Amino acid sequence: MHVTSSGSFKKSDAFLRRMKDFTSRIDRFQSLDKYGMRGVDALSAATPIDTSETSKQWGYTVSRDKTGLTIEWYNNNVEDGRQIAILIQYGHATGTGGYVVGRDYINPAIQPIFDEILDDLWKQVRK
Repeated sequence: MHVTSSGSFKKSDAFLRRMKDFTSRIDRFQSLDKYGMRGVDALSAATPIDTSETSKQWGYTVSRDKTGLTIEWYNNNVEDGRQIAILIQYGHATGTGGYVVGRDYINPAIQPIFDEILDDLWKQVRK
């Protein structure tokens, strides 16, 4: 087999250099810990306080797989197998036949963090 080529690889080289630069900018963005901590702070501050146990139990993990990066926020306040943060968010029945209406505190607290991540990533893409 014999392969020949003519012309220049300038455009291919330029494209690969741009991709390398973009990848290095994204790699710098991959430190998602700052967003994780901001989310924890926002969720803690927004959590309705009765005993303050739920507001103190927020945490996060950052993971990476072949499809990308993930930040997961969680709350460790569990009583009798029930996630208290979820009961506050969506409501729950009481042991006496009543019902406690949920309070949407998670979505408004975490949305500004999502917006910040999106803005910062868009800045990296535009560079």
